[in-house]
Amino acid sequence: MHLNPAQTQAVQAPVGPLLVLAGAGTGKTRVVIARMAHLVRLGARPTRILAVTFTNKAAKEMLARAGKLLRTGPDDRPEISTIHSLCVRILRRHAPKVGYPERFTIVDRGEQEAIARKALKELKVPDAVLRPGDLIDRVSRWKSLAVRPDAAFDTLSVDAAESWTLAAAGYRRYQDALRAAGAVDFDDLLLVVEELFSQHEEVRRAEAGRFDHLLVDEYQDTSGIQERILSALARDHRSLCVVGDDDQSIYAWRGAQISHILEFPKRWPQAVVVRLVENYRSTPEIIRAANALIACNTKRHGKELVAQGSSGPPPAIVQAQDEIDESRRVVADVEVRIRDGEVAPAEAAILVRTGEQTRVFEQELRRKGIPYELIGSRSFFDRREVKDVMAYLRLLVDPDDDLALARIANVPPRGLSPQTLSQARTQATTDGTSAWRHLRSARDAGRLTAAATGGVAALERIVALRESAVPGAAADVVRRLIDLSGYQAFLTKEYEEPTEAEERQACVEDLVNGLARHEQSGPGGRDFARIIRDFLDELVLDVTEAERFREDKPRGNLLRLMTLHAAKGLEFDQVWMVGLEEGLLPHHRSLEDGLDAIAEERRLCYVGVTRAKKRLALSLCLTRMKWGESRPCKPSRFLYELTGQADKFNEAAPARDEPKVAAKRPRRAAR
Repeated sequence: MHLNPAQTQAVQAPVGPLLVLAGAGTGKTRVVIARMAHLVRLGARPTRILAVTFTNKAAKEMLARAGKLLRTGPDDRPEISTIHSLCVRILRRHAPKVGYPERFTIVDRGEQEAIARKALKELKVPDAVLRPGDLIDRVSRWKSLAVRPDAAFDTLSVDAAESWTLAAAGYRRYQDALRAAGAVDFDDLLLVVEELFSQHEEVRRAEAGRFDHLLVDEYQDTSGIQERILSALARDHRSLCVVGDDDQSIYAWRGAQISHILEFPKRWPQAVVVRLVENYRSTPEIIRAANALIACNTKRHGKELVAQGSSGPPPAIVQAQDEIDESRRVVADVEVRIRDGEVAPAEAAILVRTGEQTRVFEQELRRKGIPYELIGSRSFFDRREVKDVMAYLRLLVDPDDDLALARIANVPPRGLSPQTLSQARTQATTDGTSAWRHLRSARDAGRLTAAATGGVAALERIVALRESAVPGAAADVVRRLIDLSGYQAFLTKEYEEPTEAEERQACVEDLVNGLARHEQSGPGGRDFARIIRDFLDELVLDVTEAERFREDKPRGNLLRLMTLHAAKGLEFDQVWMVGLEEGLLPHHRSLEDGLDAIAEERRLCYVGVTRAKKRLALSLCLTRMKWGESRPCKPSRFLYELTGQADKFNEAAPARDEPKVAAKRPRRAAR
């Protein structure tokens, strides 16, 4: 593997605390993998190396590349995963120590909202005051800050809105309901592991002792709780290599703390710091603009990217009258460049700051017949049929899973009315048992109607399928489950439009295919229940991550229309960044929140600029419609900064005083 001098220095640095400042497009993944190989050459066993990435997609790619470089078998590779996946494995080993069952369930967003809805109903809080989704978002914010239910009220100011006070009360009921169900949500995975480590030192030592080396990718995106868990794992051996770029820290709103990477040398004495600045992605003109922009941030590690590629056009600026004119100019430019063969649709991207900007671009792309994909559209895992089958799988593994039973007890209809199920859940809570056990007990005592008795018998036949499972045939059991439950026929009846029914059935088939692939690729010796649990853990982590990071897979030769946050980690030949106006980028909230917030917006703009490999265009509007009225816009300060005219920003008038660049505007920019 060819490495430049700085990359070589990072790879061969002495074992101990190591900070690799990897600028955009400088080959950080190559360095992480090469560092693993170097540690192995020094005598480390691959299985004693742990690498933590930010997304499952990155983990899978890194695992594949590490396997090729190390040339080891599947049972002798480093452990590479997201921190959430790592915490699932830790909790599976130690959950009872913190009051959770070994077979705890990870709930998805839909189940979270169902629990939140019930909590708010008990508190008699109407949707107009606080919706279930809003409660979940606020609970997630508290959990990311390691705030437990009993401390939520203490975080509120005296004049806090009523909805926040109600959310604090709802948090307690929500968490109690999760506990009662033996379940955790995505945020709990970190919160409970931190609790486990802080209360049980022998567990922390045991988990830390599983590895001799820890490597962390995208370190600038770690939250406080994530950093504490990682530090607890590295505290004893101190072989901690963190890789990241403080200039691309854009997730403060999700709990990420840029201080972790800025203060790493102070918190880990004798740490070696290596800077990677050779950019292999973008033209010198794009890198020059990116450097000028990010230099305006004062709280950062000093570094300046050096482009290694050939020269190209300077960034172009498109000035439009309003958002409609902006969409027409930008899309017309895209159309010409695609038609002339200058760029393929899949190598082109339109980047926006906020989701509501996409509508006019979608309309114009459709009008021009340009194939595109809106990143962040409906996920496969959001589909009703996928959630239903996942609930059936959970019931196979654990019939006492009340949340799963509540979803599919009467899907398809089998005589178990909502009233019967509600009574079963209420009585089960009183008796300290599960709804499933109560239903069977009531059936045996003759307290159920004939229809409900038949429904319980039907579910018993489904649950009994687990007993017939043989090694290597998990997918076959699930196929029989779908047939026995009548779910396939239910979809056909429920959705009379043939194409929709077929599409939904295809999604069920994809899920079964995924289970088969999971069983084939996983380690041998697992029983049926373990295979299903591992598969469900993987799915829930994937879907939750997709919801958080909008990590959508490309679906062909399509232009990408996405937010700047969604574009992080991607690259395109040509990029159009739109809406470069004060109040949009930087966003108006950051203008109200002060310099640190504006600095993060500048980093977000920097991320967008450095997505472009060959050509970058930046657009702005002179006016924009707001609440039905056309309002004047002021060019973004970032336009002045990246063109080397930062000192002229305060002199700019609200409109038409456009930053100057030594470049022609995009050809045929208007129609």
